[in-house]
Amino acid sequence: MLKAATLMNVGPATPNLGLADPFGRSITYLRVSVTDRCDFRCTYCMSEHMTFLKKADLLTLDELERLCSAFISKGVRKLRLTGGEPLVRKNIMQLVRNLGRQIGHGLDELTLTTNGSQLARFADELADYGVRRINVSLDTLDPQKFREITRWGDFSKVMDGIDAAQKAGLAVKLNTVALKGFNDVEMPSIIRFAHGRGMDVTVIETMPMGKIEEDRTDRYLPLSHLRAQLEQQFTLLDLSFRTGGPSRYVQVAETGGRLGFITPMTHNFCESCNRVRLTCTGTLYMCLGQDDAADLRSVMRDGNDDRELHAAIDEAIRRKPKGHDFIIDRNHNRPSVARHMSVTGG
Repeated sequence: MLKAATLMNVGPATPNLGLADPFGRSITYLRVSVTDRCDFRCTYCMSEHMTFLKKADLLTLDELERLCSAFISKGVRKLRLTGGEPLVRKNIMQLVRNLGRQIGHGLDELTLTTNGSQLARFADELADYGVRRINVSLDTLDPQKFREITRWGDFSKVMDGIDAAQKAGLAVKLNTVALKGFNDVEMPSIIRFAHGRGMDVTVIETMPMGKIEEDRTDRYLPLSHLRAQLEQQFTLLDLSFRTGGPSRYVQVAETGGRLGFITPMTHNFCESCNRVRLTCTGTLYMCLGQDDAADLRSVMRDGNDDRELHAAIDEAIRRKPKGHDFIIDRNHNRPSVARHMSVTGG
């Protein structure tokens, strides 16, 4: 049973009428960044010398649970915990356990995106608390290149984490950011590795978010080009399969596995967007590629009446834009969005 305080905050003040944006899209998917901190420093994601938020600025786990519960009561059916790296948040299993209790009671699915570094520790608990599938970010199978791209990462720990997750019964999908000159030639090997272990894999175009040391234009690889390269050795069959996110899937005939493409730069997938993002400070971003946001922390901390919180959520969703505005500024190496992905949630 959820804690009494949480039950008090998630009463039937607002009936579940569902959330819909101005363009008629139902908002059923909430991505929640539980921390901006990470034990990696991936070169395309963040600076090596990041300045992270003060711990006092973060929502408590109880506050995160209250906000998630408010969204569930308003029709959100899928929650994904992200970061930073969500599993480095102290006592994160408390939140996973309490949210997991809402599966079947408004919530259909609780999932997680992780770099895999902590999975060996937490895989069994994740499974026990209702998580059935996870995404693991993995951009290379070469331990030396892995160290290069993550700066601090240990490839063997991630492999141990994937082993532990699969042993615990979790379905694992790999997320791979396509990086020209780094892992483009390695993509066939990553696909064969994933499919050989019964894992789907999704490739993602790098997005211009947050200032970093390198020039993203040097790494940017349009997935239309990658697909053409892959089709030289694989037969790719388009699928109608969806998981609720932006991936568009194909089946690889030679392996029998699924391959997803997320293309924020070359193909705007916003027409079917069903998600919003909540940061670890209680800021709600209605679009990953826009700066407009709603401060739910202040509303929540101003009182225990969830009617005001529900009203603030409704008002924010009414401002959800039609699409993102990602561009790559090739002249000045400026990001389209100033905040880092780790702040918004991957």
